[in-house]
Amino acid sequence: MNIPLNIDWQQILLHLLNFSILTFGLYLLLYNPIKNFMEERTGYYNKLDNEALEKLTQAEDLKISYEERLGDMEKEIEGRKAHAAKEAKEAADKLLKNAKEQARKLLSDAKESAQQERIKILEDAQQEITHIAISATEKLLTQSSSEALDQFLDVVKKE
Repeated sequence: MNIPLNIDWQQILLHLLNFSILTFGLYLLLYNPIKNFMEERTGYYNKLDNEALEKLTQAEDLKISYEERLGDMEKEIEGRKAHAAKEAKEAADKLLKNAKEQARKLLSDAKESAQQERIKILEDAQQEITHIAISATEKLLTQSSSEALDQFLDVVKKE
């Protein structure tokens, strides 16, 4: 069976069979393992990408949580500062009140002591004045009695 142009159908079919066997063999030996390897690699990288996205989401949630806690802490710190300032002011007011009370007490004690000292000085002055008046009176009386006696004696002598 010779066909014009030297085409042998048997040879063509054999070559087609050989090509099919080669294609099937290459498919089994090369294409399938490479395809499976590529799918595994794609799956692995997708898994890594998903884990990274999940960790990023967790990190963002954690960041938001920490920012909220930081805000709460700042508010708490401000509250404690205000409370401490209030307590310090109250303590300062109490100390000032105590100091004023002590000053008032010292002043009233000083006034009372000064009043007592004044009264004592006045009593001493009155006693001194009384003694001076008595001694002056005694001197006057002795002087006047001696003068009166002298005058009497002078009158008696003249007569």
